[in-house]
Amino acid sequence: MHTSASMVTGIVFAPLGLVLVFTAAITPQWRERQARLGPGSFLRSGGKGQGTGVRSASMEVLILLRSDGLWESCLQVENSELKQCWPVAGPYRRDPRVRLAQGLILTSLFLCGTGIVLACIGVRCWTDIPLRGIAATGGLLVVIAGLLSLTALGVYTHNLTRLGMEDPSTGIHNPRFPPHLSLRPAGSLYFGWLGSCLQMLGGSALLLSFKRPRYPTCPSCPKLPVCPACRSCPEITNKPDTDVYEVSC
Repeated sequence: MHTSASMVTGIVFAPLGLVLVFTAAITPQWRERQARLGPGSFLRSGGKGQGTGVRSASMEVLILLRSDGLWESCLQVENSELKQCWPVAGPYRRDPRVRLAQGLILTSLFLCGTGIVLACIGVRCWTDIPLRGIAATGGLLVVIAGLLSLTALGVYTHNLTRLGMEDPSTGIHNPRFPPHLSLRPAGSLYFGWLGSCLQMLGGSALLLSFKRPRYPTCPSCPKLPVCPACRSCPEITNKPDTDVYEVSC
């Protein structure tokens, strides 16, 4: 039995894209910034009038990594297991661009999952003839899901350095955040971009299910195609060992 290449591509790439986008959505590494704590830090102690300074126990430079995602933020000491995470809060959580990205990603995950279910029903690997309309509809939903996730990633990436740092309506910088912070995209964004592209590729392949396959022609009448369901051509039906299928897997 043989499955069309477009259906195989769609069934493989669409779930893979869904997994990558879901991984990007639940991980907090959408953007990150670093802060260095040098060995010159002192811990002041003692009573009034005492200027005794006690040097911190660690003489090495510590690098703190702060990362933000759509639903979670984390603070970690580089090259260490010390890590603390908490739900996003404050101006970052209230930023309309972050909330837009959250809504688009959730909608994308729902549409992609629904499209994959429809595609599996439409392909119908347990029968000879697939339901092409249902498979193509599933592909359309997967393509829309890919477009939504790409939009969310584009909005977030374009405003990455301004999310939670300023009032979107007035453009006034938030005084709680120093203006010199260096923000950069992190790993979750790349997972999201890759997953969205795979969704677009898998959905586009499933859309090709609308295209009807070419049937073999009847030797006695080449202008008329042979229907594999009725096998109306005598030259084909007279061969008992010949089975013609439209699509199988």
